[in-house]
Amino acid sequence: MPALERDGDVFVLTLAHADGVNPENRFHPDWIEQVHALLDEVDATEGPAALVTVGAGKFYSNGLDTDYLFAHADRIPEYLDLVHTVYTRLLRFPMATIAAINGHAFGAGAMLALCHDTSVMRADRGFFCLPEVSLGMPFTEGMSTLLLERLPNATAVEAMTTGRRYGAADAVEHHIVGESAAEDAVVARAVEIAAARTATHGPNLTSIKDSIHTRTLAALSVQTGESSFSFGS
Repeated sequence: MPALERDGDVFVLTLAHADGVNPENRFHPDWIEQVHALLDEVDATEGPAALVTVGAGKFYSNGLDTDYLFAHADRIPEYLDLVHTVYTRLLRFPMATIAAINGHAFGAGAMLALCHDTSVMRADRGFFCLPEVSLGMPFTEGMSTLLLERLPNATAVEAMTTGRRYGAADAVEHHIVGESAAEDAVVARAVEIAAARTATHGPNLTSIKDSIHTRTLAALSVQTGESSFSFGS
């Protein structure tokens, strides 16, 4: 299951399963439950604190669990609403959040990275990509709003409509990630950034984030089954 460690006042949440289950860190419902449980643990801390998330191996996160999705086609709206809860949780998290993008961040995994305050991406390998257009998969209202609010408009349109793969240099240039770092420095740099922001931990930070992400949070709260979302059309 995902694991939690602490580096001083910085919590490091590893999204990967140490036992090799779900090696691409896809959003299986069990994985989502485990991530929320660890975020609960972080959220319960007092005093200065910040959060870094990181994947393992080749992947930060490869997005939706398509095996689960297609095996439970009748639950697609419910499943996507569950995915939204992770986004909402991180957007409102009461401490600084930094994504250490160690490898590929695709689809829902790319959007997960954008739910952090900022990010550091591995310089030499790995892509940020929204492949939905190539897969015949639409974006939910919440996902579209998230992308349009967190990315420059031209970048969002290009990424969403072409499925372009952005390496670290391109991702920095297009303001998708905050900066890049060498493979062996990604986590250390993310922790360094987070450590400088630990004093902001608290409910006031959540209040500020709520005001920043008002439109995105509202869109993510719309139940998929009640929106204009239509999968496979």
